[in-house]
Amino acid sequence: MQTFNSLDEMRAFVGNELGAGEWHQVTQERINAFADATDDHEQIHVNPQRAIEAGLGGTIAHGMYTLSLGPKFIYQLYSVAGFSLSLNYGYEKVRFLSPVKVDSFVRMRATLSGARPIEGGTVFAFDQTFEVKDQEKPACVAQAVVAYFD
Repeated sequence: MQTFNSLDEMRAFVGNELGAGEWHQVTQERINAFADATDDHEQIHVNPQRAIEAGLGGTIAHGMYTLSLGPKFIYQLYSVAGFSLSLNYGYEKVRFLSPVKVDSFVRMRATLSGARPIEGGTVFAFDQTFEVKDQEKPACVAQAVVAYFD
């Protein structure tokens, strides 16, 4: 885990990889819980037979489920001190490149790719790649942005 003692240290780290989080198993129970939480019960996510009929071999996770794991993984990659408030500022880009099949393992690799000043603080950009174990193509790539206030 990368530890930053100040936002200045974090700014100086721009352009460097933070590493990869731990592998996280995507179970049918987690997929179903996400479907319930978001009212997105698309059959390829919650109905194994329908997912097989669709040619997927079984259910797959929602793309948004995969993306929503970002904060979980970020907490594994770095910590920072010396700020008064941090806010999820959004995403500049998100692409879902390949499905995450039920019972597969996913993790996120991140690079601190940018920093720009805003009133009272800095917006940091994180290039995120959601990797699937034993799969060459990532499930998702995204650029998340987080605002930190001095």
